[in-house]
Amino acid sequence: MSLLLPTRPIPTGGVPASPVRTARHPRLTALTIVFSFVLAVLVLFHTAVPDIGGIGLLLDTSIPWFGLFVIPLAVMAVVARRVSALVFVLLAAVVWGALFGPGLVPLKWSAPAASTADGTHLTVASQNIEASSGTGRQSAQTLAATGADVIALEEMTSDDFDSISASLAAAYPYSYGVGTVGVWSKYPVVNAQPLNLGLGWNRALAADLQTPQGLVSIYVIHAASARPGDVSARDSMLAALAQTLPNDENKRVIAVGDFNAASTDRAMGGIESQLSEANQSEGMLGSTWPSNLPVTRLDHLLQRGMTVTSNTTLAAGGSDHRAILTSLNL
Repeated sequence: MSLLLPTRPIPTGGVPASPVRTARHPRLTALTIVFSFVLAVLVLFHTAVPDIGGIGLLLDTSIPWFGLFVIPLAVMAVVARRVSALVFVLLAAVVWGALFGPGLVPLKWSAPAASTADGTHLTVASQNIEASSGTGRQSAQTLAATGADVIALEEMTSDDFDSISASLAAAYPYSYGVGTVGVWSKYPVVNAQPLNLGLGWNRALAADLQTPQGLVSIYVIHAASARPGDVSARDSMLAALAQTLPNDENKRVIAVGDFNAASTDRAMGGIESQLSEANQSEGMLGSTWPSNLPVTRLDHLLQRGMTVTSNTTLAAGGSDHRAILTSLNL
């Protein structure tokens, strides 16, 4: 009697089948984790990075754009097929989103309606007119056409001030200018004076706007230029302004102009601890420089004691800076 044993089918080719395994990339995983961790740390602590060779300035200015690095890191994590890599990418994204996400939300989603009662609303326009552009008067007329109550201009020459004052005289009977800055207003400008800020020559002014709701302090700033490795003059001006603000006795205060510093710049910390800057009405960063392809916001209006109802940028004249236009309820 023969014994029949059960047999198993032999796969084609005579080689037993083996389970299919997903290819993984340990080196890519490690790189993704390291880069994601570094990104999260830089976003959190960019102001602590020493400004050696201008690295601090470049990092502070560009840090909002670092969120774009999350995209290639996410692709790397997917290719690596490791949960740990995805977790670190998510960590970097959450850190960036927590710090910069709220600043991208459109102001119009939460801003109150502009007050319609006479004298209860104030609109301020500002621009660095780039003296060499020769279009300061054109810029002023463009800003006046917005209906702004106050126009502040920076990087002016003495000829610019005279020319602009003549063109705005009918609509803006009150004005004051010193050095490279000037202000034109529909409301009386009182207590106007140069604001030296330790630079040795006038690139700022202080004044009061006599509105129907009471005095509003206004500081118009044209901060010294900032270049990699050369920020001391700008930093000293901004620090001096931060030291000046606590002495202001008015309830309502505005600081406006060309600060030559992004909102994320460490040199802005002292000012931003006392005054606030509103989001853009349509959201995003509201970059103002360079005007043809803005990548950073060097021009600001910061305030206290009022409520911002709109905040936008616009092109005016041939300057390398876009103008800013901000409306506030008094």
